[in-house]
Amino acid sequence: MEARHDTVLLEEAVAGLKIAAGDVVVDATLGGAGHFKRILEQLPADGTLVGIDADADALVRAQAVVDEVPGAVRPTVKLVNGNFRDLAALMNENDLVPTKVLFDLGWSGFQLARGRGFSFRADEPLLMTYGDPSEGTTASDLVNHLSEASLSDIIFSLGEERFAKSIARSIVAHREVKEIETTFELVAAIEQGTPSWYQHRKLHPATKTFQALRIAVNDELGALRDGLAASLELVPAGGRIAVITFHSIEDRIVKSMLRDAAADGKGSLSPRKPIVPSAEELKANPRARSAKLRLFEVGVTATNRSINLHAFPAYA
Repeated sequence: MEARHDTVLLEEAVAGLKIAAGDVVVDATLGGAGHFKRILEQLPADGTLVGIDADADALVRAQAVVDEVPGAVRPTVKLVNGNFRDLAALMNENDLVPTKVLFDLGWSGFQLARGRGFSFRADEPLLMTYGDPSEGTTASDLVNHLSEASLSDIIFSLGEERFAKSIARSIVAHREVKEIETTFELVAAIEQGTPSWYQHRKLHPATKTFQALRIAVNDELGALRDGLAASLELVPAGGRIAVITFHSIEDRIVKSMLRDAAADGKGSLSPRKPIVPSAEELKANPRARSAKLRLFEVGVTATNRSINLHAFPAYA
C-alpha cells in the first residue's frame, strides 16, 4: 500500500500557536511531520522544537525535514521516541518548559503502509500498534481473548458502533473455529455480524470496529487525558495549546478538559468555538471533514481579555 499523508488544518494550527522568539514548541504527534515542518520554518533560531512520536519511523521523517534546514538558521531540535502521555517526564528529562504545544490526534497515513493491520482494505497481521508490537497488547490479543461482553463494550464505547453486540458475538464464534490473526479474517467476522444493508453503505462496515480496537490497543483516550493535563500544568501564562481532533469521542474529552481549565481560571479558549477545515481544504482532502481545532491560551481568561481590549479601544 502506498504511503500518503495530508496534513490537516496546517495553517490554522500553526498560526494559532502564535510562535515567537525563544519559544519551546512541542509537536506531540509528529506523524507525517507536516505541522513539524511548518513550525520549524517559523520558529526563530533561539527557539527549541521538540518532536514526539511513538512510531520510530515518524522521527526518521522529521529528521529528514530538519536536515533540509541550514544549521545556522534553524532552532534547537530534539526528537523523542515516546508517548505524549509522558509529556511531563519527557520535558523534565530535557530540562525544558514548553510554551506552545500541538496535539494532532489524527493518525498518519504512513501508518497504513506499516503492515500492522490499521486498514481493513489490506490483508495484514492484526496488530494496530504504534510502537513495537512485541512490547504490548495487539488487536489480535483483544479479539481472541476478551469476553464477548468486553468486546461489545469496546466496540460500542470507542467506535460508537450500533451493531457492537452482534459483531462481538460473531467474533467469538469465528475465533472458536480459528484464531483471528489477520485484518481480512476480522472483516469477515464483522460482516457476518451485521445486516446485509449495512455492508452497502458509503462507510465500510468495519470502520468503527477497527477504530475502536485501535483506540483500545494504544489507550489513545487515556494518553490524551494524560498529555493534555500535563500541558495545562506545564505551559506558562501566555503560552498556547492546540488540539486537532477527528472524532466525537476524543473531541468531547478535549472540549471538557479545556472548558474545565477555563472555569478554574487557567486560561481561555481562543476562539471559543472550534476551527474547522475550509471548503478548499475539504475539496482537496475530504478525509478532513471531521477535524476540529481547539486553541487554548494559558493564563489569559475571557474576563482579562475583555478588560485589556477596553483599555485599548483602538484594538477592541
